[in-house]
Amino acid sequence: METEALGWWGIPLAVIAGTLRGSAPFLFVSLGECLTEKSGKINLGLEGSLLMGAMSAYAISFLTQNTAGKVVAPWLGVLVAGFAGLALGGIHAFLAQQPRVNDVAVGIAMIIFGSGMAFYLGKPFIQPAAPRLPAFELGNWSSSPAIQAALKLSPLLLLGILLAFAMHWFFRSTRWGLFVRAVGDNPDAARAMGISVPKVRALCIMAGSFLAAVGGAYLSLYYPGSWTERISSGQGLMAVALVIFAKWNPLQCLLAAFLFGGAQAIGPALQSVGVQSNYYLWNAAPYVLTLGIMILTGSPRRTLAGMPGALGARK
Repeated sequence: METEALGWWGIPLAVIAGTLRGSAPFLFVSLGECLTEKSGKINLGLEGSLLMGAMSAYAISFLTQNTAGKVVAPWLGVLVAGFAGLALGGIHAFLAQQPRVNDVAVGIAMIIFGSGMAFYLGKPFIQPAAPRLPAFELGNWSSSPAIQAALKLSPLLLLGILLAFAMHWFFRSTRWGLFVRAVGDNPDAARAMGISVPKVRALCIMAGSFLAAVGGAYLSLYYPGSWTERISSGQGLMAVALVIFAKWNPLQCLLAAFLFGGAQAIGPALQSVGVQSNYYLWNAAPYVLTLGIMILTGSPRRTLAGMPGALGARK
């Protein structure tokens, strides 16, 4: 039974399936940005990390499929993607903490650098097919492709959900989490406590970039499962709005990621039941949602709720 045969009932199933497929990149990038901003820095360059991660993962999966096997190769790709993001994060951390350097300018530079490197190194891998990440097929009990798609889960999505809970616990209940919050809220007080502000921020920026690159690996190795230069669709930049909307709370980042993933799934869901009119307008839903969130959170009262103090400090 095809999705179209379900009629309008196919729309919610298609949206659920699209949400489960499309939320993971938003989740990983937003958690990475949340960690970075909790330390008092902002990293607009995660778009470059996302693209570099997507290219690295796909390239490694393709190049190692014969030696490591088609099951192991994609996971090697995810690991290498994370380290590629880690390297970009190290560059960003070094530049962003130099005297009289603006975070936004460094972030834009890292977008250009990361995406440029990904596009240049990824040219040979646009056409070849690389092994993809597996999925948990929880809907095989049904003969409906729509239900099967709606109940297909990626291990990376489950890992991201666990990571959101772990990060929430980390900030609330661990000594290192307290250090990150102290550095982000009041760097001077953190220095008085003997905490190395540059070290904490560098580690957070690098870890955040690592997570964003893993989100890129998800894009190229699972959904949509290919490497192209337009694969990110600006998801790295949307993560900044997503973190503001989530008020710098990892668990709310999880909910916001599902919201953005659901918005992204509306266009394909309508197309799956035969609605062809205004297709590109519906596909713009994530960008409209981003703009709406920025407008709704534009007032100081809403924006400042939960914001690390150092983000609003003048340098």
